Amino acid sequence: MLDRAVSELSKPCRRLPDQRWQIYPQKPELAQNLALLTNISPIVSQLLINRGMETPEQVQAFLNPESLVLPSPLEDFPDLAISLELLENAIASQTKIAICGDYDADGMTSTALLLRSLRTLGAQVDYAIPSRMHEGYGINKRIVEEFHSEGVGLILTVDNGISAFEPVARARELGLAVIITDHHDIPQKLPPANAILNPKLIAESSPYRGVAGVGVAYILAVSLAQQLGQTKGLIQPMLALFTLGTIADLAPLTGVNRRWVKRGLQHLPKSNLAGIQALIQVGGVQARDEGAGGAGEQGGRGAEKKFANPKSLKPEDIGFRLGPRINAIGRIGNPQTVIELLTTDDMGVALERAMQCEQINASRQEMCQQIEQEAIAYVESEFVGSLQQDRVLIVVQPNWHHGVIGIVASRLVERYGVPVFIGTYEDEEHIRGSARSIPEFHVFEALEYCHDLLGKFGGHKAAGGFSLPAENLQALRSRLIEFANQCLEPEHLKPLLKIDAEVNLNHLNQQLYQQLNALHPCGMDNPDPVFWTPNVQVVEQKIVGKGHIKLTIAQTIDNQEYKIKAIAWRWGDYFRLPPRVDVAYKLRENYFNGNTTIELELIGVRLPIQLQQFFASPPIQSSTNFEYNQRQYTCGFYKNGIEAELRIKNSEGKVLAMQPGHIIGLIGTNRQNAKEVDISQPQYDNIIQAALQALSVLSADS
Repeated sequence: MLDRAVSELSKPCRRLPDQRWQIYPQKPELAQNLALLTNISPIVSQLLINRGMETPEQVQAFLNPESLVLPSPLEDFPDLAISLELLENAIASQTKIAICGDYDADGMTSTALLLRSLRTLGAQVDYAIPSRMHEGYGINKRIVEEFHSEGVGLILTVDNGISAFEPVARARELGLAVIITDHHDIPQKLPPANAILNPKLIAESSPYRGVAGVGVAYILAVSLAQQLGQTKGLIQPMLALFTLGTIADLAPLTGVNRRWVKRGLQHLPKSNLAGIQALIQVGGVQARDEGAGGAGEQGGRGAEKKFANPKSLKPEDIGFRLGPRINAIGRIGNPQTVIELLTTDDMGVALERAMQCEQINASRQEMCQQIEQEAIAYVESEFVGSLQQDRVLIVVQPNWHHGVIGIVASRLVERYGVPVFIGTYEDEEHIRGSARSIPEFHVFEALEYCHDLLGKFGGHKAAGGFSLPAENLQALRSRLIEFANQCLEPEHLKPLLKIDAEVNLNHLNQQLYQQLNALHPCGMDNPDPVFWTPNVQVVEQKIVGKGHIKLTIAQTIDNQEYKIKAIAWRWGDYFRLPPRVDVAYKLRENYFNGNTTIELELIGVRLPIQLQQFFASPPIQSSTNFEYNQRQYTCGFYKNGIEAELRIKNSEGKVLAMQPGHIIGLIGTNRQNAKEVDISQPQYDNIIQAALQALSVLSADS
């Protein structure tokens, strides 16, 4: 029998993603009834049940958002009437209006939307966006006083202002009127503005509740145009900007967002906005038949797309192609570039600005990669051992670019499964940072819990921004750990993967894919469907691009093998995957050489349940005999170091040994002649499956 040679010689694959899988309970009877009543497939009705729709009325409203009867925004937003009056009076008297925007995609598209619409409606209007590097988020006293010195009479904030008590108070003191349009969480004390438009202040049942900053701007612009009787030629350009900002800001695609985004995605490819056309052209995005899906590498992360009959874009075109090019400017460039891109009618200027976005986005990608590697190295050396106790990660280092640390925070959340607060020193005395969260942790509430230690802060449940005196860093760390330990349990500290349904590989075809189109557009609060398939065989795998795994998986059903290709983005750390795994994935269409095929985008992988159970608690009587290909074998579980090990012995005394999660096993009769083998090869994998089956029977009998 093999001894310690196994652990010394075997080469384990890297650990698998440490995820918690939450598989929705299946309701086949309800799904079947809904399918019959609404004329959709049972799989789609199960997906809708998972998303909270259990009546035919709810299903119809979701599948046909145009059927939704919308209340007038004037009914739902208490301050909309006074906002319209202030703007009408300013336009009539040619009072200077100044927009104070934000430097993310939501803030910049909101700024461009109101600039374009107010200018079209005859207003005298300009804008300012605070410097990300020198001032941080939101309107401030400098901007207010500058507006005042320029003769501005009305300030209009977009995507910011709800927490800006002192700057708004200063504006009122100087005699300026202020309209706040924002969608961030409501602070304990509202600023003294003339009017506040924020969906968080309206009824939770309102279809407008989930709009982003650009949604509030869109409602205001359209309402004003309607009141002035000047909607002609204004709605479609505003809808394009609304769609771009809403998806880029990860706003929920429910309620009016779903209705308007669905319209907007159809309109975008033929938009008459020069900036939109330039972005689409430079970003390499081409529209496609509405029935078609994502690109070969999910939203174009590497693949060009060519389609006949262009009709519509997909949310991933914006999420992975257009949005990042806009966001990159706000992160490390000058927001004026994007405002000019989205407000110019000159195609030459638009293409120049779009190329600037392209170049800056490439720099942003490199910067992110470098900071992420430095952050991981720092966490691994300082904090990784205490994460289970701390339940939150606070990472602060000098010389990181503040504009990209939010992206790095998201990647650290994905990697470590805990809320992440990441910051960098502005100087020796001040730190500025970003936060990203997990579902059970509310960032804005956490920041409020630490308000006495912070300077400025703001955000919502999933993300936020903050600043603090450097001397408060240790106190902030302790306070956040205290808050995290109040709201998080140890089981929360793994990335949560919500899975819709189990599907066998033989059912993954164009018919299923087309049925899923009923759910589009997918995004926040209406995610892409996620399926899982148990105990598949990984038959091929290789690293492609910047650390992606490209693979082929197989499943045998009724003695027939079904294979399908898959991609796992940024999973280089987990290469190579074990030979047998459960996989969770989204479906994507791949277009290559005129052929369309269904592929998988892997988002989860784990050892098969059967294997997990065996290695966690091997059968009490842990060895048995079995027959395979008319030969006799003995198999059993044995302790090797801290892990159980499966050993299979043939009649000549040769032993095959493997450990869970390892792709390399050992075969031989003793330590000296044991050789490494790839146990994913069929001749080894098949005998391992036979041994596990024999042990499974043994376990059931004992």
